[in-house]
Amino acid sequence: MRTGGRRERVGEAIRREVAGILRFELADPRVGRATVTRVELTGDLTLARVYVSVYGSDADQKETLAVLGRARGRVRTLLGSRIRLRATPEIRFVFDPSVEFSIRLEQILDRERAARPRTAGDESPEGGDGGPPVRPGEEKN
Repeated sequence: MRTGGRRERVGEAIRREVAGILRFELADPRVGRATVTRVELTGDLTLARVYVSVYGSDADQKETLAVLGRARGRVRTLLGSRIRLRATPEIRFVFDPSVEFSIRLEQILDRERAARPRTAGDESPEGGDGGPPVRPGEEKN
């Protein structure tokens, strides 16, 4: 019996539903800073770790996670009314730093690109004339 596929499908359904609950059902504006990135379920589907990325400072992240922790019972109740499972899994919100990491990495790469001197042979879209590429042995018109 293969349960990995079912667990992934249920996890994706939970991700979609929890994202909707956070966006439309909870009245606390601090929850609006959170984005559900993924859900990991235990093998028996009794626990769902809901990973969230939080926009803002470290203090904003901690505050939002605290609010989500207090709201997890309500989220679970709403989730149970929207998905059909024998038992609604317990919800645990976990901070997901991957989005923040990606943003910081992109900022570092942008700074490095800006600091790198451009050479005449650069074929980047910003440095080209917008025309088609020239093959070796052909002249540019």
